[in-house]
Amino acid sequence: MAETIGFIGLGIMGQPMAINLRKAGYEVWVHARRPESMQPVVAAGATACDSAREVAEHVSIIFTMVSDTPDVEAVILGENGIIEGVHTGSVVVDMSTISPTTTRVIADMLETQGVEMLDAPVSGGEKGAIDGALSIMVGGKAEVFERVKPMFEVMGKNIVHIGDNGAGQVTKACNQVVIAQAISAIGEAYLLAESNGVDPRKVREALMGGFAGSRALESHGERMLDGNYQPGFKAKLHQKDMRIVMQTAEEMGIALPGAAAVTQLINTAVGQGMGEDDSISIFRLQQKLSGVKVNKD
Repeated sequence: MAETIGFIGLGIMGQPMAINLRKAGYEVWVHARRPESMQPVVAAGATACDSAREVAEHVSIIFTMVSDTPDVEAVILGENGIIEGVHTGSVVVDMSTISPTTTRVIADMLETQGVEMLDAPVSGGEKGAIDGALSIMVGGKAEVFERVKPMFEVMGKNIVHIGDNGAGQVTKACNQVVIAQAISAIGEAYLLAESNGVDPRKVREALMGGFAGSRALESHGERMLDGNYQPGFKAKLHQKDMRIVMQTAEEMGIALPGAAAVTQLINTAVGQGMGEDDSISIFRLQQKLSGVKVNKD
């Protein structure tokens, strides 16, 4: 029997992901806090629902893509949540970025109802979601991953089953540590170049051909030089993700000094009103702190 799909959370990422599932021919039921965000997906042929519970009543696999740990808890376990309508044998796939610890708790609670869970956070931003080219990091049982894999292949290109429940969220935390520090390192390189009278664009061109070359330098690095802070991934969401990183580090009793330092830059950017801008907006702060102007922003 063909899988029927639920999708809850239709923001900058969730909306194109749900549309891609519909374009692939799946029957899709959707719910979002803002009814207007459902309209493009409904226009693509999905069915709108009034609650997460109603979505779960109609489908065999439910995807969630919401902002933070409390939102996932509310959508899955809260009043009119998934757990009130889900059927035995169904699968809940949380593609949000949340606490690994909370993920494991939710998975255990769903399992008592005969429901499996995968944590499958993503990387690739809005463009990756639109293009169906996301990187998807999956935690949960291998056989459940294989069941959901055809749907993952609609939404992403690099799909890796990491391990048990929570492993996907740990991997996403690792991703955010690397990306945040890469942005910070690129900004510092540009400041070093500019302060020495060397063209940062030429520096970037040279670095792209060596070991310093990366997708971050290719994409973020160009936008930083252009002063283009339009959000592909909002600073306030990167702040939330780094909070999860630091909380997890505290739970594990490990030191992440680089992550801690860049978290402060992101905190400051959000505190200065840049929360809706892309997380590369920390480059504005770096220029200000050094008194060096690199771009025209």
